[in-house]
Amino acid sequence: MDTIKISTTQNVDLEYEAAGLGYRILAALLDSIFIAVYVGLIFLCFGLGGFLKTQYIEDHQYFLMTLAIILSLPILLYHFLSETFMNGQSLGKKIVGIKVVKTDGTQAGISSYLLRSVFRIIDVQLVNGIVAVICIPVSEKSQRLGDMAAGTTVIKNNSNISLRDTILYRQIPDYTIVFEQIALLSDKDIGIIKEILGHSIENNKPENLKLLADKVKIKMGVSVNLKDDDFLKTVLLDYSHYQFNH
Repeated sequence: MDTIKISTTQNVDLEYEAAGLGYRILAALLDSIFIAVYVGLIFLCFGLGGFLKTQYIEDHQYFLMTLAIILSLPILLYHFLSETFMNGQSLGKKIVGIKVVKTDGTQAGISSYLLRSVFRIIDVQLVNGIVAVICIPVSEKSQRLGDMAAGTTVIKNNSNISLRDTILYRQIPDYTIVFEQIALLSDKDIGIIKEILGHSIENNKPENLKLLADKVKIKMGVSVNLKDDDFLKTVLLDYSHYQFNH
């Protein structure tokens, strides 16, 4: 089993199971099927609506060209939109159980997904995937060119633990913030804390929790006797309520 080691900005190393070439090809094939089904439905609707009749095409060329462009957008933007709104997954990736992540442990954003989509033209479309097939197995973190440019990779999403369940990141009525220093943390800090906490609990890595807790305490300027995981859960809960009220 190939693993990918991701070093977060908190200097905590997380290990994930890499999504091998086979998984990624299968996900790509499934995505191609979904796109083909969409195209087939479009042509079916055009045919049933009489849009494909020769006389109609001749009389409404500009309308049909505009409509074709609009209907082509979901195909052209499929990977970008699906990964953006499905947290690093397309429909194919979701079925196969893989997802896109940043190599620094942070949450991938719109710019990362956009870069991956742009480079897909080189990696996949222009040469039928040959560049991606070559790059993924030989690169250190199972990356195609788009991943290298975006600072991302693809891992197996086989976690059975929900981060929201693990960290209790929810609103509690009449909750009182424990650490007022929570304002010193950013969204990026919280994202990293969530990721490391969930990963460390799932993989029984108390040393990662201690390292992270110590760094967070230093940044916040606090000293407490809470267990590392309890402290980090409290920090996340505090931040949730702090953001809700500001």
